[in-house]
Amino acid sequence: MCAAKVAGVDSSTQSCKVVVCDAETGELLHQASAPHPDGTEVSPHAWWEALCAAGSGLLEQVDAVAVAGQQHGLVALDAEGRPVRDALLWNDVRSAAAADELILELGGARAWADAVGSVPLAAFTVTKLRWLADHEPERADRTARVMLPHDYLTWRLRGGGPDDPALEPTTDRGDASGTGYWSPADCDYRKDLLALGFRGRTPEVPRVLAPAEAAGRTPSGVLVAAGTGDNAGAALGLGLGDGDVVVSLGTSGTVFARTAAPSADASGAVAGFADATGAFLPLVCTLNAARVLRYAADLLGVDLATLETLAAQAPPGADGLVLLPYLSGERTPNLPHATGSLHGLRPETMRPSHIARAAFEGMLCNMAEALDHLRSRGTGVRRVLLIGGAARSGLVAEIAAQIFGVPVTVPQPNEYVALGAARQAAWALSGAAQPPDWPARTVAEIPAPDSPALGGRIRARYQQVHGDLYGDAGPVVAAPTPRRRWRRRG
Repeated sequence: MCAAKVAGVDSSTQSCKVVVCDAETGELLHQASAPHPDGTEVSPHAWWEALCAAGSGLLEQVDAVAVAGQQHGLVALDAEGRPVRDALLWNDVRSAAAADELILELGGARAWADAVGSVPLAAFTVTKLRWLADHEPERADRTARVMLPHDYLTWRLRGGGPDDPALEPTTDRGDASGTGYWSPADCDYRKDLLALGFRGRTPEVPRVLAPAEAAGRTPSGVLVAAGTGDNAGAALGLGLGDGDVVVSLGTSGTVFARTAAPSADASGAVAGFADATGAFLPLVCTLNAARVLRYAADLLGVDLATLETLAAQAPPGADGLVLLPYLSGERTPNLPHATGSLHGLRPETMRPSHIARAAFEGMLCNMAEALDHLRSRGTGVRRVLLIGGAARSGLVAEIAAQIFGVPVTVPQPNEYVALGAARQAAWALSGAAQPPDWPARTVAEIPAPDSPALGGRIRARYQQVHGDLYGDAGPVVAAPTPRRRWRRRG
């Protein structure tokens, strides 16, 4: 009898990745990928085409499949199942003003945190609905259904679309918790907040499935699991334990942990998400992570390997040179219109090695600030699991342990979002009470520094520069703009 096979899909901002695994052991059998278009708004059909391309010859051979997708994106469909416009992605910041409006309209950040566990930022679906209602009201009027990217692909896998627009869409609690109108604590939609965001309109929203519940089957009979958001997928793929905190260094950055109780942070820094197992996933997100290294390499005219070599030649702290890495604005701290900046340029620091070192440390100091937000909400940190493209750099892991002040584990490079989706598919296929136990593999273990003093000095210098330029960027509403400094002449 042939062993069961399962597929996991990671539909990210950049691409669609498909992995096929043995359902019992998690052994990776096959994988493929297809690119997504660039931009902060994309046709949902492009995601479907990428999934069909990446899954061709693979999805036909499996017993179950699940999709983990980029969170928050707004997919607005008309009554015929067609998008009324391109999807607005999580990294589209045009709804920043709408987020401020919504916070005030409900009575402040505390009211939002109590209602849905998170305070809306430009990334959240509810703010994108407000933007759509205010700037494209005719399209808003035609919106009959609202989905997230993973919801849309799960629906299409089951046969939904223009040929069957009546098929009921589904989602899961992990992805629903990123909309701004679903409560992780109450496990229910807040239709009043949906209407608030969409100026009184109440489109249909997907049915929320339990973690191991099946959404249905493909037209050919393959079981389709609930799916989830990308971060919840990564948590499931990594098999997080108590005290484990993930720092993911993709184009953007995330810091998250699995907890037994929901989070409700009125500062807005920690999003109180649910996870894909029935627990919770407090998460801090930054817009800038690995992109900082890529653009620093472009600036210096080198590749990433050479950037790492240069950075290793400069002393820790780069002799006071600091990069504030807000190249695409920033979500945490809430500075959607900020830009990156380099501070402490002197003759001895205007060297490629120092600039390279400042890029590595700036990226990781920003992630350390995110880690502190999670700690402030009571999350214990035993170790950091470092994943994402930038985690493959040995220097990144070394500096991370120094700056974070805790042991750093680097799991074997893998597509953990897609693996998490595959593990969920295996869970739904088995009907078991818990997901299957798939072993994790580690490639590096970096201990905590013997003395935290050096990492503390690097962070203190970073915080000094940030404070001089932005002051306290903590509040979600009315994020500060850079301070002007005037010098008297004469």
